[in-house]
Amino acid sequence: AQKSLKPGEALLSIYSAEDFTYAWAIPPQGAPAFARWKIARGDLDKSVAALRKALDSDAQSLDDIPAFDVSAAHKIYANLLQPVEAGWAQAKSLVIVPHGALAQLHFALLPTQAAAVDKTPVPFKGYAAVPWLARKAAISQLPSVASLRTLRALPAADAKRQPFVGFADPWFNAEQAAEGKKTQTAQLTTRGAKAINRRSAPKSAEAQAAEFKTLPRLPETADEIRSIAQALKADAAKSVFLGAAANKGAVRQQNLAGYKIVMFATHGLTAGEIAGLSQPALALSGPDVSPEGGNGLLTMEEILSLKLDADWVVLSACNTATGQGAGSEAVSGLGRAFFYAGTRALLVSNWPVETVSARTLTTDLFRRQAETPGLSRAEALRQAMMALVDGPGAVDPSTKQPVFSYAHPIFWAAFSLVGDGGA
Repeated sequence: AQKSLKPGEALLSIYSAEDFTYAWAIPPQGAPAFARWKIARGDLDKSVAALRKALDSDAQSLDDIPAFDVSAAHKIYANLLQPVEAGWAQAKSLVIVPHGALAQLHFALLPTQAAAVDKTPVPFKGYAAVPWLARKAAISQLPSVASLRTLRALPAADAKRQPFVGFADPWFNAEQAAEGKKTQTAQLTTRGAKAINRRSAPKSAEAQAAEFKTLPRLPETADEIRSIAQALKADAAKSVFLGAAANKGAVRQQNLAGYKIVMFATHGLTAGEIAGLSQPALALSGPDVSPEGGNGLLTMEEILSLKLDADWVVLSACNTATGQGAGSEAVSGLGRAFFYAGTRALLVSNWPVETVSARTLTTDLFRRQAETPGLSRAEALRQAMMALVDGPGAVDPSTKQPVFSYAHPIFWAAFSLVGDGGA
């Protein structure tokens, strides 16, 4: 592993056992650091679950968003990362291999010092003063230590690739298609000042017996994918597939190996989440609206057969990186499939994201990489996250005054980089 690290990087490998959690920090040169934290696996699972309640909630308004427990988050940092600082303190980029419940936690949102969140006139602005780990280092995640060597051994990418291709806002039934045809060229209605527009997710209890056509539409993803295409100066007429065009046939017909960034802004599904689904899949436009799309499910098996040469595959779905349900399988199943197909990194959403902040972050991330040759994937994501934290947040278009800040981690920590972040 040490031979695969680049200057300025460090590897953190964490293992959660029954009564202890172990941490190793490996610098590019010199001795690794090791520590163990006496905490039962069940207690650690509960701590992570409690932190995620403030992030993976059903909040539909500002008042519904729970406070993030910065003290509990710092406790994890103080017991796992701080004791092995000798192995990573000089690093600007951390490659983290988490285990167990910790795979559900974005390490960027761990505070490096004890902190309190002050109340401010602008909601959530107080979180901007928290010393997040993302202030200190860029972070990428790997499924295993061995995968670092595998990813670093990939051949150089074709320099002649096109910048971007994306699939978003698929339609799952005829009613959605009719609605989509009316709104595709119209401005989406904005919500009230205290409302936040979060993407709909399939409900687990209903989804077990649900049919494909009951999946909720994600119309806001169309704006996100257009914004990224514009930032990358891609030809949207040839590289953006929306509505009925976001189907399996279109995916198969594209020479995906000819693109640097391949994006799917749709639902990530687990086996059994809808009727007849036996493996993880991405939901694309269905047979009711797009016959050439087959059953509308791009399965893990079908992803394995794709040929990619991508720097990024973006899975901007509702819950593709969560630790339960579709999320864990999206990283371990869909994610693994995309790596085998030929991508170097995944950008995956951790919970149902708020629309505007998600679009701002992803667009800013790729704009930064396009404008700054040599900027690594992990550092571009770190800069985009901190720009959200320190930025103006949501602004009332009529008064030009801030309505709320994006400094709460529910907004800026919504995406994780899985794979090689060092290029």
